[in-house]
Amino acid sequence: MNAVYAKYEMLRLVRNKRTFIFSLIFPLMLFVLIAGTNKDQTIDVGGLVLKFPTYYMVSMAGYGAMIATISGGARIAAERSVGWNRQLRITPLSVRTYFATKVLTSYAVALCSIVLLYIAGIAYGVHISPFSRWIEMTALLLVGLAPFVAIGIFVGHLLTIDSMGPAVGGGTALFGFLGGQWFPIPEHGALHVIGQGIPSYWLTRAGQVGVGAPAWALKGWIVIGVWSVTMAALAGWEYRRDTAKQ
Repeated sequence: MNAVYAKYEMLRLVRNKRTFIFSLIFPLMLFVLIAGTNKDQTIDVGGLVLKFPTYYMVSMAGYGAMIATISGGARIAAERSVGWNRQLRITPLSVRTYFATKVLTSYAVALCSIVLLYIAGIAYGVHISPFSRWIEMTALLLVGLAPFVAIGIFVGHLLTIDSMGPAVGGGTALFGFLGGQWFPIPEHGALHVIGQGIPSYWLTRAGQVGVGAPAWALKGWIVIGVWSVTMAALAGWEYRRDTAKQ
């Protein structure tokens, strides 16, 4: 049952063209349009002087993956709207398998988004060496996505399908702004303090590891851990509350 359900969810994921394309194409288009028009520019990121396509690729890798994971909530909201969740509850499918599969599909789309942005970045002349930096950057990005996977599952059980679009768009835009994914945030001041307390800031820092920035300090691991545990608990609570209503 576990393998069958996971396979079915992956097939449904690919066939859901609207969510799939939005999760993958939107951040890719942003990168192509903005990096393409600024490909000869450089930007200073905490003392690192980077070519703009390099800076924007590592930033969009986190932003695109964040959109992909939170958008998983739209698929859950769509399932709830047609009563699919109620049908699943009368099958032998365990709650653990249900959540594990949702996490798997969210990470699958996120990884596709990251890889597409890497390919686009290389096409625009992005060069990261040695190759181990690509691996370290990708691994840290995947860890940094954990809170957003949980957020996606939480809002998917909380909101209706009609309200998911504005919630995902507004939420990811706010996280992207405060996390420095659109432009470098100041090294000091209120915006910097706020940024360090949210997971998107550390997702941005994870991408910058690929271009020579240091890996997360202890504070980064704590922020990601606290957000992950909190949002996972909220997702579980909302799932139980939603189940009780149906």
